[in-house]
Amino acid sequence: MNDQSANSPGRALRNAVATDALQVPGAPFALAGRLIERMGYPACYLSGGAFSAGILGIPDVGLFTLTELVQQTTWLTRAIDIPLIVDADTGFGDTANVERTIIELEAAGAAAIQLEDQQLPKRCGHLSGKSLISTDAMCAKIQAAVATRSDSDTVIIARTDARGVEGADAAIDRAKRYVDAGADWIFPESPRDKSEFERYADELDVPLVANMTEFGKSPLLNFDELNDMGYKVILYPVTMLRIAMRAIEASLAVLEQDGTQESLLDLMQTREQLYDLLDYEDYGERDKAYGGDMTM
Repeated sequence: MNDQSANSPGRALRNAVATDALQVPGAPFALAGRLIERMGYPACYLSGGAFSAGILGIPDVGLFTLTELVQQTTWLTRAIDIPLIVDADTGFGDTANVERTIIELEAAGAAAIQLEDQQLPKRCGHLSGKSLISTDAMCAKIQAAVATRSDSDTVIIARTDARGVEGADAAIDRAKRYVDAGADWIFPESPRDKSEFERYADELDVPLVANMTEFGKSPLLNFDELNDMGYKVILYPVTMLRIAMRAIEASLAVLEQDGTQESLLDLMQTREQLYDLLDYEDYGERDKAYGGDMTM
């Protein structure tokens, strides 16, 4: 393990968390990541659920490959300068697979890599019917991740899904073991109420991640509430995808009914706004400098 520059993605993320708690929206695709950055958010999240559904059109049951996840991570990190937190599910297998997962995602620019303690086939964290690997097996995965990262600032996040399988006490016990194994941050999945969120914060002395996904088993707590409890990263993993899909659905209905999209124009991002977000003009200026004739 080698220490990298002070400008590494992991160091940028750690510095941001040291300053304040972070609101971290999920980016379902690279252009959304660029808008998240443009709107002033300090980091963004690549959700396995949003990636499965939004990019591949498949359910979140562990079907995408490491290669596909690395490609999506690369597209996002090339489009943004803010740190990216990547949901790597179970790490694609045992410790040897976890090693390769860390190597590939670090090379793709991930600032933080999240691993969970589910057995394959995994399920969305807010669904029933999950099963877990043993605590020892998860600790081994965390140890492999920590030992493999090339940058000591790359954040290793351990997510525990034990609350929905074994209860809150077991989830807290597992989380403590994961910290002992080397996890930098803990992601307690699907606490059932505010008091459970508070209990994790009281009993764990590392940065905590709160998952504010909609329509799940956890209440949607306010950022200030979670910040006051001591949570450092508040995720909105599928929010942008859900909103975008509902808008697409409504727009398709209007298009079918009216035969034109004219009534939707005020809801659209304009051509100029899209080009601005894409830095289109910069491409044109560079093209002119090379002797080309790109025009907008």
